[in-house]
Amino acid sequence: MIPKLEVSGVSYSYHSLDGETLALSNISFDVSVGEFIAIVGPSGCGKSTLLSMLSGLTQPEKGTIKMDGVPLSESHSAIGYMLQKDHLFEWRNIFSNISLGLEIQKRLDEPARLELLEMMAAYGLAGFEYAKPSELSGGMRQRAALIRTLALKPDILLLDEPFSALDYQTRLSVCDDISSIIRKTHKTAILVTHDLSEAISVADRIIVLSPRPGRVKTVLSIEFPDGCIRSLDRRNCPEFSNYFNTVWKELKTYES
Repeated sequence: MIPKLEVSGVSYSYHSLDGETLALSNISFDVSVGEFIAIVGPSGCGKSTLLSMLSGLTQPEKGTIKMDGVPLSESHSAIGYMLQKDHLFEWRNIFSNISLGLEIQKRLDEPARLELLEMMAAYGLAGFEYAKPSELSGGMRQRAALIRTLALKPDILLLDEPFSALDYQTRLSVCDDISSIIRKTHKTAILVTHDLSEAISVADRIIVLSPRPGRVKTVLSIEFPDGCIRSLDRRNCPEFSNYFNTVWKELKTYES
């Protein structure tokens, strides 16, 4: 079966007046349809740069990236990209913000409007259609940003530390909500995070990168009992601490 995403031998360097710095070296991994992958590693190891290449915004210097067996540059697959900030426009109300992508693509017809309203109701934003972003909590803003992304029906979701700006309690709640939404919609997703607990609580597999230049150090499969599906449930399972210790040891290896 052809992987949804195939990364083969990808390398990338940062260029400056002082020369070049190898950021990522020989990165290879596959992502299956409907799989939730988390990428972790030390600060500066190239996690966000890798995500930028997976989105097509940055081109690898070496190696290939394929989507559904087709080079990313030639693929017609839709990619959703959630950044650390929600990038909601204050001069537009929430409904206008989440419908912006469809509006730009001239796909905002009546059925699409009704679907957006249904999504707002399903994700706890009913009644806030005409509110301004500043009137919403951080968690509500992130859910609005997710609806805006899902409205375009992406084939794959790229999440670049989307919860990092939230306080800890809100972060746990929103991570639980958004990861549940992604699983219910059967989306293929890749999350970049520096939070090991967050990665373990949502992912099917975790890719651990080494310090710069980032290389794939290990890939760890995450399995919990059937009753531990939601992010918050996973954190209370006995397997959680075992996975945390395993990933932590992989990261600490390079510090000795």
